[in-house]
Amino acid sequence: PDDIPTFLPEHLASYDGVLFAAPSVTTESFAASVPRPLLLARFGVGYDTVDLAACTGNAVAMTITPDGARKSVATATLTLLLAVLHNLVAKDALVREHNWSERTNLMGTGLNGLTIGLLGVGNTGGEFLRLLSPFDVTLIGHDPFCPPERAAELGVRLVDRAELAATADAVVIMAALTHDTFHAVDAAFLAAMKPCAVVINMARGPIVDEQALIGALTSGGIRAAGLDVFESEPQTSGIERLPNVTLAPHSIAWTSEMSLGNGNSCVDALLAVAAGQAPRFVVNRDVLTRPAFEQRLKEWR
Repeated sequence: PDDIPTFLPEHLASYDGVLFAAPSVTTESFAASVPRPLLLARFGVGYDTVDLAACTGNAVAMTITPDGARKSVATATLTLLLAVLHNLVAKDALVREHNWSERTNLMGTGLNGLTIGLLGVGNTGGEFLRLLSPFDVTLIGHDPFCPPERAAELGVRLVDRAELAATADAVVIMAALTHDTFHAVDAAFLAAMKPCAVVINMARGPIVDEQALIGALTSGGIRAAGLDVFESEPQTSGIERLPNVTLAPHSIAWTSEMSLGNGNSCVDALLAVAAGQAPRFVVNRDVLTRPAFEQRLKEWR
């Protein structure tokens, strides 16, 4: 249940597998004297609130749903990017305010001819790049884990973070939140961007230094931003008061398609474990070779 902020041993003790979305998993989630599940199947792709070392140390596999969320998140990313480039929210407000005379002051920007820079060229990032293929855009990306052959297949040129900031007309963030990506988009990154550029964050809020982003948006350092995620959720920074941001409450990709895909992926993982098989999309893959996990999995066969 989502009303549990952090799993405690008593929440998990009665289950061999748990499908979950919001609760955090910490070292306190497991106790030696209390039974623990064999599998935690997360409904989604982010796992920054899960202590993977604690899961592995307690012989618990943790899965995510990259197959279920990929297309919905990629489509939502394109939606948010286009909404920002076309000033959709501001134009919507003009209609509601019966203020059509101002419409010519809200000239938008088309995708054609732009350089799109992707921070994180992973599973969902790759799907987003495929959606951009019909447009006349230049694709660049920063991802130290993306093999050159995959980049070539996607038609994206891999660059360092500095070139991404300086070159992109739109920086689209689709990376996982890690120690290396925390505040990857900081004041220096934003200062290197073009004044006409935009930032789109579909990943995790703390990848962007939100106070630095507010400074760039209010000073004219960048043109606009589209955010589905925030450093603190619900947001507390005041960024929602800025006119040049388009916002969603970490839910722009929530569709029936994504719910079905994520649910099916989680259930597939649970059924695999019930059949004594290792599930797909295990994040802490080291656990699969741990004798304790192998023994527990064997008990299901």
